[in-house]
Amino acid sequence: MATARRFWIDTDTASDDAVAMVMAFKNPTVEVVGISVVAGNVPLPQATQIALYTAEICGAKVPIHAGADRALVRSFVTAQNVHGSDGMGDIGLPLGGRTPTSTDGVQALINAFRANSGTMDLVTLGPLTNVALAIRAEPKFASWVRRCVMMGGTGVLPGNITPLAEFNFWVDPEAAQIVFESGMPLEMVGWDVSVADAVISDSLAAEIRALGPLGAFCVDTQKVLREFCRNETKLDGFDLPDPIAMAVAIEPDMVTSEAHLRVEIMLGEGHVRGQSMVDHLGGTKREPNCRVVYRVDRERFVGSLKAACSAR
Repeated sequence: MATARRFWIDTDTASDDAVAMVMAFKNPTVEVVGISVVAGNVPLPQATQIALYTAEICGAKVPIHAGADRALVRSFVTAQNVHGSDGMGDIGLPLGGRTPTSTDGVQALINAFRANSGTMDLVTLGPLTNVALAIRAEPKFASWVRRCVMMGGTGVLPGNITPLAEFNFWVDPEAAQIVFESGMPLEMVGWDVSVADAVISDSLAAEIRALGPLGAFCVDTQKVLREFCRNETKLDGFDLPDPIAMAVAIEPDMVTSEAHLRVEIMLGEGHVRGQSMVDHLGGTKREPNCRVVYRVDRERFVGSLKAACSAR
């Protein structure tokens, strides 16, 4: 049997992050070496508790470290209007009382990649604050990462927090800029990919929910997100940005449309803050620094999601 691929997950854990974690925990080809938590969707203490709870219900024995509780420069803003006040759909889950492995997620990130140099993948599901802090603290860090698959930005417009920007990069654009200029092997699975290929209709949600306890967990926790998508993003169902990024991390050949391009992060104010500027035509004359994913095989994604949700 082939050796499992090693993943480190960096997450601002809320409802869709939790689904992505289920997909990683329940995939037999993946070993989750550790998790670092960052403030984003919800404040850091809540995000940490959600990560601990998700690992617990999956039976995953994995170190979970609390990391940065705010952006490098910007004032902290959450997405609790999207995911619920508790980050998990406000369905009454027991999200408290658990203790993380440590409260130094950045150092844990550095230590793990130093020990697994060139052999471990980084999957980021939230703002890039922890990763940027690791790069600043350890100049070699970027070179130790085999692949960095990010849920963030958009390959094509629009954004979901401003007309130009996606939430994760908008929360901490300075961190995102540090990561994109680091030389790390980056793969960007933007919100536009989720809207194109990871919208879960109510009928599909019912199918997933019927698969078992994990299926119910993955669907029921999207309760607030479902209403947000109905009213704000005008989707026929709810979309799953973090899970489709995780699917690309697990199965790189699931991508059906991509390009290797220069991506730069805008640091301005207003609508441009946190925009992922993709240089489609080479106008910057700078070397490509990112695999930009445009589309993913939807049937394979749904199959991967169902397999995770039916696992015992």
